[in-house]
Amino acid sequence: MSQTIISPSILSADFANLQKDIEDLEKCGADWIHVDVMDGHFVPNITIGAPVVKAIKPHTQIPLDVHLMIDNPQNYIEDFVKAGADIITIHYEATQDMTEDVISHIKSHNIQVGLSIKPKTEPQEILKYLLMVDMVLIMTVEPGFGGQSFMRDCAEKIPIIRQNAPENLIIQVDGGINNETAKICKKLGANSLVAGSYIFNSADMKEAINSLRN
Repeated sequence: MSQTIISPSILSADFANLQKDIEDLEKCGADWIHVDVMDGHFVPNITIGAPVVKAIKPHTQIPLDVHLMIDNPQNYIEDFVKAGADIITIHYEATQDMTEDVISHIKSHNIQVGLSIKPKTEPQEILKYLLMVDMVLIMTVEPGFGGQSFMRDCAEKIPIIRQNAPENLIIQVDGGINNETAKICKKLGANSLVAGSYIFNSADMKEAINSLRN
């Protein structure tokens, strides 16, 4: 995969004007739309759920990249599939012994599946799942809130995953991504980047997206 996939996080969008922000992201060259789903249990914040995914689906042609930062994600897969998720990413820490079953459940709906790890989880814990998933998402902040600082040591997980992964695996990084940290992640082997505040707080969203990709 030669081009870096840019997946702007709508966690930093204007929720009163979500349709406009999503349409603007698509016009500005975003590849995917990253949807952060949080339940207030797995992470200390509550955001949005399947009804919002369903509401935004008709307003974009690009894939909805849904990141489930929730306990018991297996109970909500059907809801997010029906709502229109194109990619569902679960957290290894939330599924543990059930990880393989939950991956199979998502794949049975013919959509892409991602597996994410928090900063304190070692990449070696998920190596056995790399052939089963389409994407690994490495968190470079503690999940829960936007606008946090990039944790450089977490980025060192990228080459470990890359060395053990099939060639077509997408390695996505989320947390503190800007034009400088993007360079670090891409150099280490990432090929997808999630950014929220960097894109939405920029004077020119198209320029911000291009700066991450190029």
